[in-house]
Amino acid sequence: MDSLPSYAGADLTSEEVGIPLALLLLLLVGLLLPPGERRRARTGVVLLGLSMVCGVARFFFRAEASVRRPLLFAATFFLLASIGRSLVLLLVDVLLGRRTARSAPKIFRDLSTGIVYLVVALVALRAVGVEPGSILTTSALLTAVIGLSLQDTLGNLVSGLALQMQRPFDVGDWIEVDTQAGQVTEVTWRATSIMTLDRIEVILPNASVAKAAIRNYSRPSKVSRRKLVIGITYAAIPSEVHAVLGAAAADAPGVLPSPAARARTKSFGESSILYEVLFFVDDFARSLDVDGAVADRIYHALERHGIAVPFPTRAVLLAPPTPTGEKKRDDERARIARVMGALELMQRLPEDSRGVLIERAALRRHGPGETVVRKGDPSREMFIVERGALAVEVPRDPEGVSEVAQLVAGEYFGEMGLLTGEVRSATVRAKTVCDLVVIDQDAFHQVLAAHPEVIEHMGGLLASRQAGLEAAAASDERRPPAEERQRHFISQIRSFFKLV
Repeated sequence: MDSLPSYAGADLTSEEVGIPLALLLLLLVGLLLPPGERRRARTGVVLLGLSMVCGVARFFFRAEASVRRPLLFAATFFLLASIGRSLVLLLVDVLLGRRTARSAPKIFRDLSTGIVYLVVALVALRAVGVEPGSILTTSALLTAVIGLSLQDTLGNLVSGLALQMQRPFDVGDWIEVDTQAGQVTEVTWRATSIMTLDRIEVILPNASVAKAAIRNYSRPSKVSRRKLVIGITYAAIPSEVHAVLGAAAADAPGVLPSPAARARTKSFGESSILYEVLFFVDDFARSLDVDGAVADRIYHALERHGIAVPFPTRAVLLAPPTPTGEKKRDDERARIARVMGALELMQRLPEDSRGVLIERAALRRHGPGETVVRKGDPSREMFIVERGALAVEVPRDPEGVSEVAQLVAGEYFGEMGLLTGEVRSATVRAKTVCDLVVIDQDAFHQVLAAHPEVIEHMGGLLASRQAGLEAAAASDERRPPAEERQRHFISQIRSFFKLV
């Protein structure tokens, strides 16, 4: 009877030790892995079964049969692979998973398993008498060709490892890579898979993902900002549009109450002012639905407030200004005349003088927070408030300001500097949208030159107004008599307008 090769006896001994060890490791894996992860141990069971089948099968052939050597290699490889697979599960999934409180990335498990299988194959070759070094030495050219052909694959592998080490995202995160946005479903050694909002799976090579800008909508929190751009007619006041758009967006389902929804002016277009509506959501999967709900709310809110969303238009002027422009100016004159007619300062002026001021005056609009006049600036205009509210501010140490008065419709300011040339004594800032009637110095000069007697009236009004301000301030300083104060202002007005 032919004797078995020398490696056969050693193999029988290794099987006597290896099979019980493989069974022990599989038992440990089954006990330590969470119930939902125990299916991963099936590969080790299958490998052990294949090893036992190959080990038994080789004894059905004669010792000199050529098939015994491949069967021995297969039996050894499958046995060691089963042991290696169990060790990977214990180290990566059990030990590492418990320390990090989350499951190990799939690419780490795959790479670890691949390295184990490679080492197992080399050991199995040595067990059947084949020296792995001789194979690698004689196949240097083949190795170079394979390395070049796998250049992209190796690049994806290295990029995948870098992504897993840096962890810019995890499975389940909503991300955007270049123009592709979706939820990460899997990260393998070659590619990253995402499921878009259209329920389409997109597979991105890891090398491309590593080079691209990644936006993660799930970190540092699930709250992300959305933006909707809309064009509104130039006839609408921006501050009012901001309020309408912000309230409409805040009322839409899915919009978070904090941070609060708001609107801001973006730019000026050819036929409309562009506004950005900014709001926040915490469920990116529903973000497109929330965008639509916000757009619906904005449509109805604009319709209720009579704010138009204009179609693109272009004006071509082929002739001088049309009657429409004249009508607009007539409407402005009527508004100016109504405001001036209610003002005591203007009531004693001759009719023709008031007509001059009405013709020369202009309407000016200021938005909330805008400065109308600033303390210390030259005074060449006076203002009458048609609508809105303004704050009168004076500096306060060290670097603050203090609101000392508030101006509303029907009140005026700037007359002292207009008639005497004094610089602005305070800063006036709009608190709401304000429409102001503006009268400049040249218009008053024309009136005073035609009617010098008006100077007496103006001097008396200025003296009376200053006396009222001083009384409100409750100052203890000695005040000059009313007649002396009036003569002082009359002198200043004549000197300033060079009417002496």
